[in-house]
Amino acid sequence: MTHSLSDDLFARALQLIPGGVNSPVRAFRSVGGAPFFVKAARGATLITADDRELIDFVCTWGPAIHGHNHPVIKAAIAAALENGTSFGTPNPYEVEMAELITRFVPSIQKVRMCNSGTEATMSAIRLARGFTRRDKIIKFAGCYHGHSDSLLIKAGSGALTHGHPDSAGVPASFARETIVLPYNDTVALDAAFAANPGQIACVILEPYCGNVGFIMPDAGYLAAVRAVTTQHGALLIFDEVMTGFRIAKGGVQERESIVPDLTCLGKIIGGGLPVGAFGGRSDIMDCLAPLGPVYQAGTLSGNPLAMAAGIAALRLLEDDGSGTSPYSRLDRLGRQVRDAVLAAAHAKGLPAQVPQCGSMFSIFFTATPVRDYATALTGDAKLFARFFHACLARGVYLAPSAYEAGFISTAHDGPAIDRACEIMSRAIAEL
Repeated sequence: MTHSLSDDLFARALQLIPGGVNSPVRAFRSVGGAPFFVKAARGATLITADDRELIDFVCTWGPAIHGHNHPVIKAAIAAALENGTSFGTPNPYEVEMAELITRFVPSIQKVRMCNSGTEATMSAIRLARGFTRRDKIIKFAGCYHGHSDSLLIKAGSGALTHGHPDSAGVPASFARETIVLPYNDTVALDAAFAANPGQIACVILEPYCGNVGFIMPDAGYLAAVRAVTTQHGALLIFDEVMTGFRIAKGGVQERESIVPDLTCLGKIIGGGLPVGAFGGRSDIMDCLAPLGPVYQAGTLSGNPLAMAAGIAALRLLEDDGSGTSPYSRLDRLGRQVRDAVLAAAHAKGLPAQVPQCGSMFSIFFTATPVRDYATALTGDAKLFARFFHACLARGVYLAPSAYEAGFISTAHDGPAIDRACEIMSRAIAEL
């Protein structure tokens, strides 16, 4: 195998950065081999340090719904940069972002900006506990809500990939306040509330799971979760860090006609820069300092560069100049990927599940329909690793884990999606 600049960079990184990476799943541990380094990206394409061009279905793990280095977003950042990088005071972009978010997502009456999805979910949980004056929370196996202590329990994603679904360093006392249930199981949810009367502050879930692979809810499941939380006086938190503005302008809650009490956001609202947000009913949000007793703060929250980039990204979802809805185009591209993979797997005689909605999808090599954490684990991770490397060798980059969602951007439309489907089909044929 030819030695590469990426190999040299990884060797240097291993000496100074734990595992050589700043986020665990990037290390390629579950698929084998060493990660490549990227020096540039444009449209649907990554350009590696060794000048390889890869069609990208990771899209920086979700934010790049318009593709990489979009000229409108780039120009918005450049214009904001002329005035400074950070002020430590309120700035006009924050107000405009709040106006856009509350217009796109009607359940959000007030919103607080922060710096990551982890901050958003951590803060929303604290707010729910403060508002209800209860301690226990319910989450679902395989749903990942960032790496704060209360939520790193059967968390899916990188924790699952690396064989540590319960992270070291999380006190047992914290874990005891977190009830973990199977996704798509209303009986278990009802039983948990019955066993803990008056103690559950909130239920937090990814309404469409993205961190144990992409998993859709059963018909009526989200409505049942909404009903039981309302019945017991607990708050319902939708973690739409991945799905917000990607599944629909108003996220999963728009598509499913479910109104959560709080919503966590991130990714797209930063246009590729670090960002997070959480919002919901005014009476709940007004419990935050400086109005209420629940403390939350951040030096770079509402950063003008991130806000400018996110505003540009959201405006493009309303009108990107194409004359057609970006969501209808993204769904068409998603169905094209799904159909190509399923057809290739059928021709090869391989069992496969490809759950897909809009611009999100996953590929599971299993005959079992995937509807929760347990069924996701029936997928053949070793076969996926072979498929991953076969695709990568031919110029398609998928998430380096059998337990992650794939993302599509509007920039994939045209030759990129056709070429990618051809490569993935050929990779399956040669497994």
